[in-house]
Amino acid sequence: MGKGNVGANSASFPSIDQKLAMAKRCSHEGVIAGAKAAVAATIATAIPTMASVRMVPWARANLNHTAQALIISTMAGAAYFIVADKTVLASARKNSFNQKSNANP
Repeated sequence: MGKGNVGANSASFPSIDQKLAMAKRCSHEGVIAGAKAAVAATIATAIPTMASVRMVPWARANLNHTAQALIISTMAGAAYFIVADKTVLASARKNSFNQKSNANP
């Protein structure tokens, strides 16, 4: 009875290891894509923020350095999480369809 359980568990370990490796790869892809999006969002937000502070009188009077940094970092953080989440979900969806098609030949 004990030997049957050990054999059944050892046969499922490669699939668990494979799933773990796939999850790590998917999350790594999400981190890389999110970081790229955060850099692009930082640049895309910093340029108009700095320009408006120099040219628009209201912005010059009301947006100090802390406010400018908050605007830029908020956009960078939002871009990171949105893109990372979409990338991880797309990878998971793609992998779930691949597993379903491999299970039913």
